[in-house]
Amino acid sequence: MKRYSPDSTRRRNTTPLKEVFEELLDTYRLKDKFSEKTVIKEWDQLMGKTVASRTESLSVRQKILYVKIVSGPLKKEIMMNKSKVLTLIEDKYGKGVINDLVIL
Repeated sequence: MKRYSPDSTRRRNTTPLKEVFEELLDTYRLKDKFSEKTVIKEWDQLMGKTVASRTESLSVRQKILYVKIVSGPLKKEIMMNKSKVLTLIEDKYGKGVINDLVIL
């Protein structure tokens, strides 16, 4: 006994889950929000344990990353290397995910 009727068409090609997920994000215009949340989630991996342990809060609004640092010297260091941090983010997550960095 056959499970499928002979006239039913069944897809025989498969697509990797990653491609399907990216297509879904593009279709529903969620790619930017997803990338922003990924930057926040992976801040400790991107900047290292020292910076992450002294980061009090992170948020993104209108492609601007707001970072609240509790250490004065570290805050000054990051402000001086702002372009380097933005380059790190751009290299890992793509151009246009984060356009500016504000240290609070």
